[in-house]
Amino acid sequence: MSEHIRLWRSLLGMCWRSFRARTLVVLALLVVEMLAFAAISLGLRYLIDGVLRDDRATVAVGAAMAGIAYAVTHTLLRVRSNLRIHLVERVGLVAIDAGILRMTADIETTEHLERSDYLDRVALVRGQGWTIVDSAWAAVETAVFAVQLVISLVLLASVSPWLTAMVPVAAIPLWLSRVGRRRAAPFELAAAEPLRLQRHLFEMCHRPDAAKEIRVAGSGPELIRRQSTHWHAMMRMRFRARMTVALFTVAGWGAFTASYIAGLVFVARLVAEGHGTVGDMAMSITLASQLRGQIENIVNRSGQALESSTVIEPYLWLREYASQAVGDATGRAPAVLREGIVLQDVDFTYPGARKPALRQVSARLRAGSIVAVVGEYGSGKSTLVKLLAKMYRPDAGAILVDGTDLAGLDTTAWRSGLAAAFQDFGRYQTTLKEAVGLGDPGLLHDDDAVRRAVTDADADKVVARLPDGLDTQLGLMFDGTELSEGQWQKIALARACMRPVPLLFVLDEPTASLDAPSEHEIFLGYVRRARALAAASGAVTVIVSHRFSTIAMADHILVMRDGRIAESGDHRTLIRNGGLYSELYQLHESAYSNGPRARAI
Repeated sequence: MSEHIRLWRSLLGMCWRSFRARTLVVLALLVVEMLAFAAISLGLRYLIDGVLRDDRATVAVGAAMAGIAYAVTHTLLRVRSNLRIHLVERVGLVAIDAGILRMTADIETTEHLERSDYLDRVALVRGQGWTIVDSAWAAVETAVFAVQLVISLVLLASVSPWLTAMVPVAAIPLWLSRVGRRRAAPFELAAAEPLRLQRHLFEMCHRPDAAKEIRVAGSGPELIRRQSTHWHAMMRMRFRARMTVALFTVAGWGAFTASYIAGLVFVARLVAEGHGTVGDMAMSITLASQLRGQIENIVNRSGQALESSTVIEPYLWLREYASQAVGDATGRAPAVLREGIVLQDVDFTYPGARKPALRQVSARLRAGSIVAVVGEYGSGKSTLVKLLAKMYRPDAGAILVDGTDLAGLDTTAWRSGLAAAFQDFGRYQTTLKEAVGLGDPGLLHDDDAVRRAVTDADADKVVARLPDGLDTQLGLMFDGTELSEGQWQKIALARACMRPVPLLFVLDEPTASLDAPSEHEIFLGYVRRARALAAASGAVTVIVSHRFSTIAMADHILVMRDGRIAESGDHRTLIRNGGLYSELYQLHESAYSNGPRARAI
């Protein structure tokens, strides 16, 4: 609970810094409302007793108090509510929802994006900035309503101290509500995974890129069935959560209702026996009626504050995760590679996996060299590339850049010298110029740099065929032009060419969607570019590919099997050794030479 209080203080501080005047007005109106409710009851007592005693001054005072207080409560309540909603919306959207996105994006590695516990919590807090900020105001209003309740009980005690016996009974709904929320929290968390799965299936069924396969395979009904199954599983968990809360809430209100009726009967007997005035009775009835509303306000707002724990706790967990995941490395990345990159006994296992993806990997990537990485699927090629890009940290061993441990280099500085095209490339539905320029945000608006990158990626023909050239809106999401898979891949390759002088140039199956002639031409261009980069910055170019015509161009080849480097050397040496590389090369050549014959047969 102390973490919640610290968060609420922080959220109120955000409101104060962002909208100081409005925050002050909301707090002032809360205090005025708190006093006005008591003034209504006191005013009624003075009014009725004054009428019975024919005391015009008392009648005037009572009428003025009750009338003004009543007007204040019903007028300012709406004003305060609207101002609070505005504060919550603005701060929730700007500070919290955007902050959640920043927390995810600012983590240096991508490990968290493959952890189900992380993704479950992101699903719970996504778009819940309003709820998180409102929980802070719910806590403030709960405190104000509690003071208001104390004032009411003091006034009731002035009629009879026995009426204060309603205090412990009034606490029962609060206590049971809290117990109910706590019991319901595990059900809400259990609903997160089916919620995420059903959303994923729903979105997949509405994506144009998946629509063709779904219709050809006839898998639509099965996907709908699975989406429905996950949706019902999520709803069952939420129903159990809400029923748990409802049962505890009903029990608490039943206890309070019984005490409320008993209190009114007790006051009526006091007046009948001459131990109080009619004004006392009117005040007691009014206070008792208000007491019910005050307790209901406390229960509702405290319940909302407690209910928000299903969002706050995942939010705090994400914030703690992000704070621990923030890199503290401050080492300067070299401006030029002189020795190269060395991997020393590198081990790595993906989160939740039992089998290591890399084991005892040692290799030397000399400055200015083109290094190809080859191996069967699942051998660890892409994992090796991800570690070089510092997307993951090795579990053991080290990666040295000119003799300095990569773990000690500032990640932003290192990646500013990295250019990469991955096999799972992004399809940015922006203008073509922006989709390419995002490869180096500093050159985003440099048309010459974008055109150079397009030319380096052999994507000039793609641009020429588009209606507005570099200004063409891409993708169907914003009524733009849809590209073929190969065209999207060329845009991704152009994006990788935006950095003029990188230290590490990574091509991870970057031409899988292109035909063999196009791929060959592109790689010839990349080899020329790699040589130019090597001369300028000592850049290392790492190519991951299954096509041996490309691999043979490399200065050095790493052959991977089961997460280890099985062989290394240049093309001729590896062919001459007759090992795994030679075997894979012969299979590749056989497939290409026998393919047409097989098709003819």
